[in-house]
Amino acid sequence: MATEVIMPALGMAQEKGTLLNWLKKPGETVKKGEPLMEVETDKATVEVEAPASGILQNVTAKEGDEIPVGRTIALIVAPGETAAKDTAKSAKAPHPSPLPKREGKINYQ
Repeated sequence: MATEVIMPALGMAQEKGTLLNWLKKPGETVKKGEPLMEVETDKATVEVEAPASGILQNVTAKEGDEIPVGRTIALIVAPGETAAKDTAKSAKAPHPSPLPKREGKINYQ
């Protein structure tokens, strides 16, 4: 089963990060824990490790992209496995907007 590579939250109030550099190319083998990409936030630049071992596929983010935290930006699949096409489509889906804040009292009756 494919493992999603997501834009991580590197700080408590972080909402997005900038992908500076992929350290592996699509189709390359990655090992869990090895550096996969470099991400910049408003406070730091960090190397992000691969969450699983396998082959990097379905990369949807490119260098310089500003990506919301939690968005799927690639998949890591087992050798011989192919990623589902619907997974790649969902990775490109827009990030949902936060719910609007309500003012005043709420009546629960």
